[in-house]
Amino acid sequence: MPSLLEAITEKYGADSMDSLDELPIAIYVPKRGPRNIVPSLLVLNDCDIDTAGSENELKQKCQCVEDLDLAQNNLTQWSEIFSILRLMPCLKFVNLSFNDLSADIIRNNIIDTQWGYLKNLVLNATQISWKNVRCLLKNLPKVEELHLSLNHYDNVDLIDDVSKEPLEVKSLKKLHFTGNPVESWLEVKKLGISFPNLESLVLSQCPLRSLDSSCSSVSNECKSSLYSRSESESESSEKKSDSPHSAFRFLRFLNLNNTLLDSWDDIDRLGRFPALQYLRIQGCVLFEHPQEYTEHERRQLLIARLPNIEILNGGGAISTEEREDAERAFIRHYMDKPESDKPERYHDLVAIHGKLDPLVNIDLRPERRVKVTISSENCIEDRCIDVYQTVQELKQKLEELTKIPAPKMRLFYVDQDMRALTGPEEMKFPNKQLYSYNISSGDEIMVDFKK
Repeated sequence: MPSLLEAITEKYGADSMDSLDELPIAIYVPKRGPRNIVPSLLVLNDCDIDTAGSENELKQKCQCVEDLDLAQNNLTQWSEIFSILRLMPCLKFVNLSFNDLSADIIRNNIIDTQWGYLKNLVLNATQISWKNVRCLLKNLPKVEELHLSLNHYDNVDLIDDVSKEPLEVKSLKKLHFTGNPVESWLEVKKLGISFPNLESLVLSQCPLRSLDSSCSSVSNECKSSLYSRSESESESSEKKSDSPHSAFRFLRFLNLNNTLLDSWDDIDRLGRFPALQYLRIQGCVLFEHPQEYTEHERRQLLIARLPNIEILNGGGAISTEEREDAERAFIRHYMDKPESDKPERYHDLVAIHGKLDPLVNIDLRPERRVKVTISSENCIEDRCIDVYQTVQELKQKLEELTKIPAPKMRLFYVDQDMRALTGPEEMKFPNKQLYSYNISSGDEIMVDFKK
């Protein structure tokens, strides 16, 4: 398997000017050797890289590298990874996804040097343990974005091994946690405790069943797993710390797509996050089973319950007009329901918009059956007809009465109020439905033989 240095040499070793040697031009172009310094962005996915390579050469070539993508390689030894980080002092972004990093970090392998430039670390599907995550975070004083998706985490363990207190990383602003089998919001809150300045959190495809993090809603086992609070905290602060948003004071973006949330109470809880402005919440159990609401109705109910959300499920910002329409629709949706079924948000909105009159249900559909006069050379008869049938269907039904085959039949519509002005109108189109002629009771349909 190649080393990182060998992969770099293969991809970036020869200058692109080499191709000029093959051109039939009488200009001398000296052949250039391998580059001494490679670009600031290195993308080396799926190259079977398993080691760093010669440290001296790697340091010389990569001293200006800022972005390094090593996803889907065969890196398994932390000693090799730390060598790479040490030899690239300007690194700001590193992607190690889909390398097997399940081995424990040996303390001797990690140099007590903090990687001060590194701001974005991607560790998706690496099977990295929480112990290793904690070890890395201690050496990343300026990390702003961390990706820990698809690592099979069903709990969160950021308790420092030495102090026995939650690790605190104030620099972290964005966390991707997609596809981990964590079910309890108590576990998610641990992320907020260790990353107190978190602004963006992606929890899509996590089987979260509720945002309720009160002690009464979980098992004793879950209660004991939550980071304990100081005994000096007051009763009021204890109640506040039980809220779903207590650990996420600065969270502005949250992605809860394809979770197992199934209660509108959880939507109300989202409405209390103090800084939340951007929310993605699609594909949840709440909206899929049963499909009680149309997509438009669901959006209105969400907007009305989430007063601080500016952008919902992507797209443009929620306008003042859309929010007001949603809030009024929300009031009308609950106004006739029992008081026990009305959410707290209903009373908040009534205080803003007042009690609304119910919308008048006006049915503009045409009357389905009308009584008309059918006239032909052989007979005159009043009949009730279905206006949603087609002209062709009516012809077939009139064959027995008029003794005229449908293919030989012509129909003329006579409006009782416009008879003198417009006269009969031929019904030429066989697939046209009768209601499109505005037929009403008292009108006439004349039947003639087609010559």
